[in-house]
Amino acid sequence: MARYLSGKNEIESITGIDIKEPCSTIPKFSFYNRDVRELIDDIIKKHSIDTVIHTAFILPPIHDVNLMEDININGTLSVLDSCVSAGVKQMLYTSSANAYGFHADNDRPLTEESPLRGNDDVTYSKSKRIIEGIISEYEKNNPDLIFTILRPCFVVGPGFDNPLARFLKLKIVPLPIKTEPMQFVHEDDLIEIMNLLLAKRKRGVYNVTGDGVMSIPEMVKALGNVPRFLPYPLLYILNSAAWFLRLKSLSGIPSSYLKMIRYSWVTSGEKLKRETGYTYRYDTRKAFADFARCVKERRVRRTAPPQRPS
Repeated sequence: MARYLSGKNEIESITGIDIKEPCSTIPKFSFYNRDVRELIDDIIKKHSIDTVIHTAFILPPIHDVNLMEDININGTLSVLDSCVSAGVKQMLYTSSANAYGFHADNDRPLTEESPLRGNDDVTYSKSKRIIEGIISEYEKNNPDLIFTILRPCFVVGPGFDNPLARFLKLKIVPLPIKTEPMQFVHEDDLIEIMNLLLAKRKRGVYNVTGDGVMSIPEMVKALGNVPRFLPYPLLYILNSAAWFLRLKSLSGIPSSYLKMIRYSWVTSGEKLKRETGYTYRYDTRKAFADFARCVKERRVRRTAPPQRPS
């Protein structure tokens, strides 16, 4: 996002905050090493920042659930307090369709008015639900501050690297007998949509999703891997053992997260299209195909014999 914004003439400067320094130089960009749970109003005031994009979260589950919730929820509270204190004009928060929760009786499709029922035993989903409730209260008390909330579906592209991606890249992918299809949005579309909503100073909540769906067995085969279907109780037990023993090559998620492939949601992105006129460059299948292409190219590079000097 920082690199994308650095190419925009209307953007004067960009300030990034993280506990890990960027891996490359970005024009117009200055960096501060600071924990997201610390106030940043001094940085905002120093650089006369009028817009804040909040994307700092732990997404892959960790065994320390309390730490994960502390960073995700209290980190957001710190950013909100800093925005209010420093007089920021707009805050864009990347929530997630995970906030709707994974339930067999979800609306299909889910709209921005559907209830948020993030699962208590899926920490990321729970945190997203709680944070949106917190932002709603801040919005009531700070009507001059524009709050823009995005609820992307699963994001794919060359940078797609989270527990779902690692799970799908296993040579043999264990799946429950019944799964639900998924939606994807390409990372390039998401970045462009974020910029568009900032440029238009749009207020409100927007689902972000590419058109169409794709089944999980189709995804596995597109990556050149093999699905293996197991009874759900057996898969739950095997995954629980792998998670408990920290066998990352077999499982990067607690078994409660298996809900995301059993009861994956489908969201409607019509509100965003209607209010902004945005046309997606990728639908779900094209977005996943770009990810699959990158995965296969990396495999080829890893297995290619070293070039001998001529």
